[in-house]
Amino acid sequence: MEENNLQTAVFAGGCFWCTEAVFQRLEGVASVISGYTGGTIKNPAYREITTGRTGHAEAVKIEFDSDVISFEELLEVFFVTHDPTTLNRQGADKGTQYRSAIFYVNEEQKTIAYKIIEHLDTEKVFDNPIVTEVAPLGPFYNAEDYHQNYYNQNSTQGYCQFVINPKLSKLNTTFRSKLKKEIQK
Repeated sequence: MEENNLQTAVFAGGCFWCTEAVFQRLEGVASVISGYTGGTIKNPAYREITTGRTGHAEAVKIEFDSDVISFEELLEVFFVTHDPTTLNRQGADKGTQYRSAIFYVNEEQKTIAYKIIEHLDTEKVFDNPIVTEVAPLGPFYNAEDYHQNYYNQNSTQGYCQFVINPKLSKLNTTFRSKLKKEIQK
């Protein structure tokens, strides 16, 4: 991947372990960093985030090669691999830190995000309206080291087996052609 084609996308779709595992597997994605954004205090720690009082969402910062995968394609994966219709909740994870959000880095991403949400709602792709927040990206704080690359290092752990594996199965079925070649095998 050429450095000059790299762009940034930041999504919150519930637990960042899930979101990270999904986007790491896509062709054209150079890196995925789990972290926190959208809150009110500087340099938050996980123990503060879990209270829901800082306003931060668990999110991932994705560096991607726009010549290989577009922002639109990333959003398509984002909307298929989490529930964008539940406010401040993904499965058993509850609180504002688990909200669905797109933190755009420029006006083009903002426009694309709203356009896709409008299309999905108009076409009634989901039974309920999309509640995904669309907001400008503010400071992004990397999560602690033990949160990085979590699924790949802990795939036999219960949460990974019961929560992340079904998302990866859906990814493998729905977006097989977008997966990195070594994952398609």
